[in-house]
Amino acid sequence: MKVNARLAGDWQYIPSQVREFEAMGYDGLTTVETNHDPFLPLMVAAEHSERIGIGTGIAVAFARNPMNLANIGHDLNAYSKGRLTIGLGSQIRAHITKRFSMPWGAPARQMRELVLAMRAIWANWYDEEPLHFDGEYYRHTLMTPGFVPENRDYGPPRITLAAVGPVMTEVAAEVADGLIIHPFSNEKYIREVTLPAVERGLAKSGRKRADFELVYSPFIVSGDEETRAKMEETVRTRISFYGSTPAYKNVLGVHGWGDLQPRLNRMSKEGQWDAMPDLVTDEMVQTFAVVAEPEDVVSGIKSRFGDVIDRTGADFDFAEPDQRKSMIAELQGYI
Repeated sequence: MKVNARLAGDWQYIPSQVREFEAMGYDGLTTVETNHDPFLPLMVAAEHSERIGIGTGIAVAFARNPMNLANIGHDLNAYSKGRLTIGLGSQIRAHITKRFSMPWGAPARQMRELVLAMRAIWANWYDEEPLHFDGEYYRHTLMTPGFVPENRDYGPPRITLAAVGPVMTEVAAEVADGLIIHPFSNEKYIREVTLPAVERGLAKSGRKRADFELVYSPFIVSGDEETRAKMEETVRTRISFYGSTPAYKNVLGVHGWGDLQPRLNRMSKEGQWDAMPDLVTDEMVQTFAVVAEPEDVVSGIKSRFGDVIDRTGADFDFAEPDQRKSMIAELQGYI
């Protein structure tokens, strides 16, 4: 299992943080699109590292178009000498239309087309194939020589897609190189819903499971008593937040907790954010998180997901540096 770490949002810490992550043995590092652009920090990370992979986890796909993504993907992959993975997610309608002022379509169908359009652009650049992509959402039919990148030694980056529901998951397995499983998932949901959708998507593309990477970073509750209490509070808050989203109802539903979703949704609309975590039971925390002593966290991750997940993200902030390094190596199978 490969292990990722997440970059800090503050750029001044990126050079030292990247060097620390590389020395610890992490396989990759990611950025997330919240209150900062997810791509720009990766240029700094690439400059101050030698081997570690870089990627977005995730960038909002529908806030951009295929040509934007193809360009920045090429530049970062060329500069990092082939170390980039573009992780994309759809976000929800309100954010796309109200925050980014972009159109909203059928998310899974639009995401499939966006990835195929990016690949068509790259095929033009790297393989000199004619550019003629004419879809429902995107149309790319013009590419003159002056707009083709010159530094093409490393080819296109990898693409991973974030998904919760089976339809988007199936799309990811059909057209992308990997799937980022939402942290608001759990072992039962992954095995009963996610994996069958992956197999259906792979069958459409004629690929095998070995050709496709599954990425999942479970919630973790560990550390000393004070740290553990804070982490558990954070997990309850995140479960209640994600659980309020209608599209995530089935994640609760596989455990018979589907009725909680409309209740949380109603409370969120009423602004009762502070009260929502109180509805998250201890059983839910145990289901959605690996709750263990520091020395047992890795075995907890492996016992639940070791036969399923190819890559995980774990900062292990609750552990001392030497212990973190050992935990990373243990997940990777070196010890």
